[in-house]
Amino acid sequence: MSTIGRPAFGNNPDERGFFGQYGGQFLPPQLEKPFAEITEAYHRIANDAGFIAELRSIRKHFQGRPTPVYHARKLSLSNGGAHIYLKREDLNHTGAHKINHCMGEGLLATYMGKKKLIAETGAGQHGVALATAAAYFGLACEIHMGEVDIVKQAPNVSRMKLLGATVVPVSFGLKTLKEAVDSAFQAYLADYERAIYCIGSVVGPHPFPLMVRDFQKVVGIEAREQFIELTGNLPDAVTACVGGGSNAMGIFSGFLNDPVEIYGVEPLGRGPAVGDHAATMTYGREGIIHGFKCYLLQDEAGEPSPVYSCASGLDYPGVGPEHCYLKDAGRVNYVTISDEQCKEAFFKLSRQEGIIPAIESAHALAFALDQARKMRTGSILVNLSGRGDKDLDYVLENWGTGADA
Repeated sequence: MSTIGRPAFGNNPDERGFFGQYGGQFLPPQLEKPFAEITEAYHRIANDAGFIAELRSIRKHFQGRPTPVYHARKLSLSNGGAHIYLKREDLNHTGAHKINHCMGEGLLATYMGKKKLIAETGAGQHGVALATAAAYFGLACEIHMGEVDIVKQAPNVSRMKLLGATVVPVSFGLKTLKEAVDSAFQAYLADYERAIYCIGSVVGPHPFPLMVRDFQKVVGIEAREQFIELTGNLPDAVTACVGGGSNAMGIFSGFLNDPVEIYGVEPLGRGPAVGDHAATMTYGREGIIHGFKCYLLQDEAGEPSPVYSCASGLDYPGVGPEHCYLKDAGRVNYVTISDEQCKEAFFKLSRQEGIIPAIESAHALAFALDQARKMRTGSILVNLSGRGDKDLDYVLENWGTGADA
């Protein structure tokens, strides 16, 4: 792949928060001023040496960064083809990449004088990470979570409560991630002077797609340096799962201007029928959800379609606007993986490498296993965005112990 003659990626969005035609701010009038305040505050501290130094200290001494790049040698050899490497975001404190932006958002909240963090969560990893940040900074925390996900992700619900967060069950609609975002927005609308809404991915109104990406860029920066140090080369391909897309934008940002193939992996779930998947980039079209423009799974009236995935963190009908821009620009390939393929990859990594992945991350791994066989030689770097502790109850109940894996 040649980068000659291509635009430099990573310089978006524009001052209105648009990545090409995607993103922006579509807000009720009463939220325009609070979001302008957040935007101004973020731009003020983004290049502030004191803020950056404090965040780096937190990442090193509290989060446990840098996380390593690991060569999954046994898995690679048994699979055949290209070698598979893992960026071990599962080794972060709290077990996933979400802590990267949650500590940044918590630090921003303290700089702004806010007293409370409000957020949504699907798989619970964002909720746990934000509850952790709230405890660290001495802030109140309110997490909105669909009742379906509360049942699926019971261990993370317990963690949030142990950390001092209030978990608000969401009982309307499909009772999953989209409704949790709706509920959290309403709570923020009622308390914006005292609170800050800490969106859990590269979605939502400007400046959150920019801000969350910037806090997650550490993943790509580290991974690129580590991979070259480990192998002397760039990977031939980089892949990550995509729901809203924060872990993917984190690692992709380190390689967008390199001669590297990049793949975003969406959940095909049970298949292509409406309500059986959450493959937004594959089956969606341009629309507006939660205050921003993106590819959106929607009905003829423009209302978000029902979505499904075995991975609670991926069942969202929209997607980050920068992902939409990268798709249209032809820089990132967006592909799908089914529940069954995800399940197979989950057990393979667990049994062959002693690493139990989050179900979300297993989607990216499943694609990497298939792509590695097609490539035959070379290397693929997978963002292993989280560990599977949170998924054990669901796995044991629905998939068993993988005795035949």
